[in-house]
Amino acid sequence: MSNKRGIGLVVLICVITGVLSSFLTIVLMKNTVANNGSSGKQQQIVVNDDGKAQNIYHAVSDKAMPSVVGITATTIDRNNVFAIPTQSEGVGTGVIVDANGYILTNSHVVSDGQAVDVNVLFNDGTNAKGKVLWNDPTLDLAMVKVEKTGLTPAELGDSDDVRTGDISIAIGNPLGLEFQKSVTQGIISGLDRTIKTEKSNMTGLMQTDASINPGNSGGPLLNQKGQVIGINTAKASQAEGLGFAIPINTAKPIVEQVIKSGNFEKVTLGIKGIDLAIFEASTGTDLAAKEGVYIAEVIANTAAQKSGIQTGDVIVKVGDINISSMSDLNKSLYKYSKGDNTKVTINRNGKDITMNVKF
Repeated sequence: MSNKRGIGLVVLICVITGVLSSFLTIVLMKNTVANNGSSGKQQQIVVNDDGKAQNIYHAVSDKAMPSVVGITATTIDRNNVFAIPTQSEGVGTGVIVDANGYILTNSHVVSDGQAVDVNVLFNDGTNAKGKVLWNDPTLDLAMVKVEKTGLTPAELGDSDDVRTGDISIAIGNPLGLEFQKSVTQGIISGLDRTIKTEKSNMTGLMQTDASINPGNSGGPLLNQKGQVIGINTAKASQAEGLGFAIPINTAKPIVEQVIKSGNFEKVTLGIKGIDLAIFEASTGTDLAAKEGVYIAEVIANTAAQKSGIQTGDVIVKVGDINISSMSDLNKSLYKYSKGDNTKVTINRNGKDITMNVKF
């Protein structure tokens, strides 16, 4: 059988925190992070006009803290022997991405859209009711809206520029709101990681060394400039220092469209698929493609059918993005809008064929 990408991890969906040597600091001028270029010289701790020592962690905390919120989601569960409704609460974290009340978090923080009540706690101690505008359990992302204006949005960085070894700083609510606004530190330990969850494989994640605690889910992973580079999502349950975050560039097109229109409508190919690795393991087959999405069904009168894609094909590439799983395919479609065209490469009987698809 062909080797497949990914690491077989049992993960707990929670948040990233981290560990970092304390000698890394940055010069601040009156509580502002100074950009001193990449000379490689060790930064110095300085004292501001108030006589207080400042370092990179102070600066990032001061900048990002007003944009971090606590989220309490209430869910009604009727899945018991007597079908008696039981109420439960879960606590997570979110990031303000627009001054007019738009908040980015994990899908699992809002019970994958099933929460009956969402309460948002802001940095100033005030609360507001939230409404889930959009969520996707596969990506583990969600957008929540509160009727509140004048908020402080976080600055979003460019996760494509992140390198292994970069500083990473997390802010969140480990173990609930009693430890709200906890700041932890680490480095980026790896990129483009794949993990297995109960629902699906998650791909393209950033790995950071971390002290993981429930309640930080949906919180920001920040760089040394205080920019959000990821949304914390998971940890490896059988190891320490293995935490994962969703790159912020995955969320950007979703955030932009939800803010613009109040919702996000993802284009679809019109197929029912399964990870090739899972298909091969469950059927005992070994197809020619090394990785991809096996197409179990092509739905009539859809983009896939019109382009000539067939049942039994294996999708290996969308545009210039290699596809190894349904998670990859799902994420790739977020870059397109209705009416867009792209090339989709499929493997059919051992031969790669490129199709032109119009969504």
